Amino acid sequence: MGITMKRILSALIVAVLCVATPAIAASKPTSVAGCKKQTAKAHNPAKVTEPKSVAKSLPKTMTIETNCGPIVISLLTSKAPVTITKMSALARAKYFDMSFCHRLTTEGIFVLQCGDPSASGSGSPTGWKGYKDENLPTDGKNTYPAGTVAMANSGPGTNGSQFFLVYKDSTLGPNYSVWGKITKGLDLLVKVGDVGAYTINSTDNKAYYATDGYPIQPVEIRKVTVK
Repeated sequence: MGITMKRILSALIVAVLCVATPAIAASKPTSVAGCKKQTAKAHNPAKVTEPKSVAKSLPKTMTIETNCGPIVISLLTSKAPVTITKMSALARAKYFDMSFCHRLTTEGIFVLQCGDPSASGSGSPTGWKGYKDENLPTDGKNTYPAGTVAMANSGPGTNGSQFFLVYKDSTLGPNYSVWGKITKGLDLLVKVGDVGAYTINSTDNKAYYATDGYPIQPVEIRKVTVK
């Protein structure tokens, strides 16, 4: 997903026009009621000192304040202490503040992916080399049920700052560290999923509905706190 944020935001204007028939466009919502206009800009990931050991005192909750409302996560401190140590350090350093959730998947799996300030899908904390996986689910059906919060990665031991929020039961390979459970805001994520995602066609430079792409309703992380 190497599209600039300027193109992402301008594409929202035409996203509903490029569908198979006008009837489909007319029936599809393009926003979620109550979401406020986003003001964030894509930017290079900040440099944050990486914790080298598990924190002596781990927070129990994380609150993600978005332009659409709060998402509250109960942290699985005993099952994912390394992940929570790293993610808490990033949150306290304001690493996630004023960034976008850059990927929405609406078929097969149902997730909103966040945690990359560059909004490119490849951003990671500057200087971090990746850390180990933990609390991986057992392989099978519905490995990541609705409400699960897990790390996104590009292979074993490549965790950084990107994570995904599961808004409907999803079956994925057991390769992604589970570190939290959404206790507030799941209904918001379902609404974002219902609006859908889009991609930009490189041939005509127009936006089209897609099952895996940028959220049509932008989700902006304004602030992340842990306690």
